[in-house]
Amino acid sequence: MIKQTKYMKLSGLEPLVLSPDMNFINVGERTNVAGSRKFLRLIKNEEFDEALAIARDQVEGGAQIIDINMDDGMIDGKESMVRFLHLIMAEPDISRVPIMIDSSKWDIIEAGLQVVQGKCVVNSISLKEGEAVFREHVRKLKMYGAAVIVMAFDEVGQADNYERRCEIAKRSYDIMVNEMNFPSEDIIFDLNIFPVATGMDEHRRNAIDFIEATHWVRTNLTNASVSGGVSNVSFSFRGNNVVREAMHSVFLYHAIQKGMNMGIVNPAMLEVYDDIPKDLLEHVEDVILDRREDATERLLDLAESFKGGAGKVQVQNLEWREKPLQERITHALVKGLDTYIVEDVEEARLLAAKPLEVIEGNLMIGMGVVGDLFGEGKMFLPQVVKSARVMKKAVAHLMPFIEAEKDENSRAQGKVLLATVKGDVHDIGKNIVGVVLACNNYEIVDLGVMVPPEKILEAAIEHKVDVIGLSGLITPSLDEMVHIAKEMKRLDFKIPLLIGGATTSRAHTAVKIAQQYDHGVIHVLDASRSVPVVSTLINEDTSQEFLDKTYAEYDVLRDGYLNRARKKVYLPLDDARNNKFRIDWKAEDVYKPNKLGVQVIDNLDLNELVPYLDWTPFFQSWELHGKYPAILTDEVVGTQATELFQDAKEMLQKVLDEKWFTAKAVYGLFPANTIENNDDIAVYTDETRTEVLETILSLRQQSKKGSGKPNIALADFIAPKKTGLEDYIGGFCVTTGFGVEEIAEKYRADLDDYNSIMVKALGDRFAEAFAEYLHDKVRKEFWGYASDENLSNEDMIREEYQGIRPAPGYPACPDHTEKTTLWRLLNVKENIGVELTDSLAMFPTAAVSGLYFAHPRARYFGLGKITKEQVHDFAERRGYTHEVMERWLAPNLNE
Repeated sequence: MIKQTKYMKLSGLEPLVLSPDMNFINVGERTNVAGSRKFLRLIKNEEFDEALAIARDQVEGGAQIIDINMDDGMIDGKESMVRFLHLIMAEPDISRVPIMIDSSKWDIIEAGLQVVQGKCVVNSISLKEGEAVFREHVRKLKMYGAAVIVMAFDEVGQADNYERRCEIAKRSYDIMVNEMNFPSEDIIFDLNIFPVATGMDEHRRNAIDFIEATHWVRTNLTNASVSGGVSNVSFSFRGNNVVREAMHSVFLYHAIQKGMNMGIVNPAMLEVYDDIPKDLLEHVEDVILDRREDATERLLDLAESFKGGAGKVQVQNLEWREKPLQERITHALVKGLDTYIVEDVEEARLLAAKPLEVIEGNLMIGMGVVGDLFGEGKMFLPQVVKSARVMKKAVAHLMPFIEAEKDENSRAQGKVLLATVKGDVHDIGKNIVGVVLACNNYEIVDLGVMVPPEKILEAAIEHKVDVIGLSGLITPSLDEMVHIAKEMKRLDFKIPLLIGGATTSRAHTAVKIAQQYDHGVIHVLDASRSVPVVSTLINEDTSQEFLDKTYAEYDVLRDGYLNRARKKVYLPLDDARNNKFRIDWKAEDVYKPNKLGVQVIDNLDLNELVPYLDWTPFFQSWELHGKYPAILTDEVVGTQATELFQDAKEMLQKVLDEKWFTAKAVYGLFPANTIENNDDIAVYTDETRTEVLETILSLRQQSKKGSGKPNIALADFIAPKKTGLEDYIGGFCVTTGFGVEEIAEKYRADLDDYNSIMVKALGDRFAEAFAEYLHDKVRKEFWGYASDENLSNEDMIREEYQGIRPAPGYPACPDHTEKTTLWRLLNVKENIGVELTDSLAMFPTAAVSGLYFAHPRARYFGLGKITKEQVHDFAERRGYTHEVMERWLAPNLNE
């Protein structure tokens, strides 16, 4: 049994806890000069911006930690490590994940430790230079507060068998934990993954020895983790990717079962375990597990038939229709096949004493298999949602028979209320959570979107629910959740409260919400975690232990967050303004638009938007994480991503053919100058610049910067009036949301959650594509400051164009109240019908709005935390009370 009393906690800008529900952490390996020739070339040529793009791609591709290595004889490793880490720390989309500082040279490691933010991992230390050096490294790591990978390597050499791996791990652990009081949960052992199937007998047990040593470490060295570089195991089959992918998958399948919980894995070099052809699986497992004397020869012979393999051809196979009834029902649910489900369920009903028995027996047996596969990582959300569609179709057939018998004795596993909070209209994530829970026999009370607190709490009482789940996307929703938690305490509720949605976080839940309610506030990271969390919470035998453990973790998280906040130094507002982003304003960097004023696009042909579609966020909305198109060949989710993409393309064609969505836009280009002393941007009625039409207010970074870095505000990118230059600014709102809700509701009414969610996901993708399309037109034609631009869609997704289009509510301008200015400036509601809710969410939901800046040095940035001084200054300029503005900007307030 794995010994675990504490869990490793790492952080970039966001925390990462290696808890039981996160059974494996994938380390991105491409920012390693020893492992990537491209990265090495970029570092050698000092092309650090391009090198940053590789780090960003890894994070977008699902890496939970990124490994950075600068060990090369032709570069200054120490200088390169520090420089690259400094650059990463300035990129919130990269630095949100923890860093692994990787070097064989201690001076490079220590230089990295002195500049990295958050809690990192060091890769690596070992006993190879003796215990004195080892102890010194451990002492310093403890001082810096880093976790560390300890290599199975001592004065004799690398551990290459089971006994040596265990011996070195124990010796290292004893020194670190028992002698030096190093946190045991911050130790990760790399037990050396070596190649198998080399033809040498002494290498036959390389994989199984690692796997068995992993089990020994996890069961004997309390709290320690195990990692390794997976690709080493298949080194003998270079050039045969089909076999290598299968070997990686098999190795990980068995190693993870024995406790391996971290590793360097290239997602493109993995096959889904259950999709490995049976003959290849048998041969690979014979080698990995050393089950036969002739395993290597047999795999070598079979491997010849897989050379140059390019994937599997899908053919319809109806052999399953010959199987017994229960197997047919289970197969239909697992595979999401509804063609024969009514026929099979009717056969089951005729055999049962009561129709309800078919649900409680046949269907729940099948859904139990779905739940197990989902929990094991062998099924993914798109499949589960398809399973739910089959389940609903089966239940719909049975309901008239059940109603006729009026059996009141049946009860679901539990009852969960779900709602998107007041002012918020986004519900894709909430709907997916509902589907996943329903698949596991929970009754769902879904109140929809924009639900006020009193309605949520009244419905919870009326329906006698076991759990309340709140969802929100925009930052004002966070305050709504705090208010609901307070109300639950005031009204003496005693049921758990789940928190989820894109802007929510474990840190915010711990610091802001959990403090307000005493009976369980749990942040749920994604839909896959909802079932174990809910089942644990409503079980009297497990709920209290789970809550105690979670709240203990919250206490640590809260204390760490508040301690970091106290250490942050913030400049007075005037000092921050004096440290602005300085531009040497020149006439040639100011561009007059080809046409000023407000323009409306009433009904754009959707076909115009297809080339601008960005599919990566589409997969993320289904919790399939990876970057398109690489995700289609991903080691774990590739098959599911491919099937989902095929379904999406089929629906996309329907959207285009039947004109399901209406695409509307309004944009405007206006004369503007910055009013320098208070970060306001004056938008003028005309070129005389005598009458201010609207004033756009921007917020300025206030954290104290190092190395001459500026405190940026959006106002810095518009020429100050005192320069005498006549500058310009733009604004826009686009939507493809008209028609989305109606089509989605038709599918939902037909018990088809899968296609209902698909419609909404495509609506969102079209809206983002419209924003990209319009910005393209603005740059090249309407404003025309980049008329010679020639970028691919991938280049535009990477924002390689001149100028920016920041959106209210996002990092550079987190103030949602800026939308009210934009709506007045463009007459958005009157021109295209997009409205703002009380919390300033846009409706229809498939909508994007923002501002246009054209200066060549304009760039995206994160505002970060600001002081009450600026919030109150902002409130007075905006015309709000201090209290209201503090609520709107609560996530950015440093107190």
